[in-house]
Amino acid sequence: MLVVIALVTGPVMAHESRLPLGDGKLSTAPKTGYVFACQPGFPGGGGAQVAGPWIKDGYWTPSAKPIVEGSARWPNARISITVEGSERVVRSNSLPTHETGEFPVRAGTNAYRYDRNPNSIGEKPVLLRMPAKPTVAAWPACVPMGMIGFAVSGVAIFNAFDLQGRDAPAYEIQDKCNGHPEISSQYHYHDLSPCLKAASPDVPVGWILDGFPILGPTDAKGRVYGSADLDACHGMTGPVMIDGRRVVTYHYRFTRDFPYTIGCFRGSPIAIERRRPPPPPMFPPPLR
Repeated sequence: MLVVIALVTGPVMAHESRLPLGDGKLSTAPKTGYVFACQPGFPGGGGAQVAGPWIKDGYWTPSAKPIVEGSARWPNARISITVEGSERVVRSNSLPTHETGEFPVRAGTNAYRYDRNPNSIGEKPVLLRMPAKPTVAAWPACVPMGMIGFAVSGVAIFNAFDLQGRDAPAYEIQDKCNGHPEISSQYHYHDLSPCLKAASPDVPVGWILDGFPILGPTDAKGRVYGSADLDACHGMTGPVMIDGRRVVTYHYRFTRDFPYTIGCFRGSPIAIERRRPPPPPMFPPPLR
């Protein structure tokens, strides 16, 4: 069965004046508002070269942060999400179904002053076979770096940290859809994209690698969820429209505050190939 999901492009998030930074919110066990990370530390390198003026005193102001300029279209984007027997299967080439900024970040732009992302957006085949009816595990699992889920826009979902262990949405400069590519050319989100919206608030906007869905921050009754409203894995149990049926199930929610996506896996994540990334590129001295 093919799952068809309508996407609406355009802003869906109101900019708060300030958000608390997630720097250092790494835990060795599930903890609300933190990421239960699989690694004890971070390799460093990469990421934004300069902390912008929108970051101050442990907070950051989303509306003051620049974006990567330009407009690129991806007519070859391919994404399908099907239920095949007991599995939910995601097939994608990792190209987004929406416009993006132009990468690498162009010299001379405002974004380049802070983040000289040298990576390009490219095709990266993805095949995920997750349980169609996942179950809650006896103990939550830790979250790795790299892909932790997949959005219905054909875009990978990453956790909230950059390679330096900082709050990635706060420091890194993304495009208008809150996305950017990493060193293997995979375009991805660290938080909710304003270019990603389901047909209704109770329809998933993506799937996490344990098979549970992830929804936006607002439910069908108009309630907006934050991290404090969710469990340590950044989820809850409630009604969700899945495959055309309303079911009561565990699900994650994007939130506007850290950790934005998930804090841990509440189910058992599928195993995917994770290659050790090459050393980050050397950047020229940042502009002051």
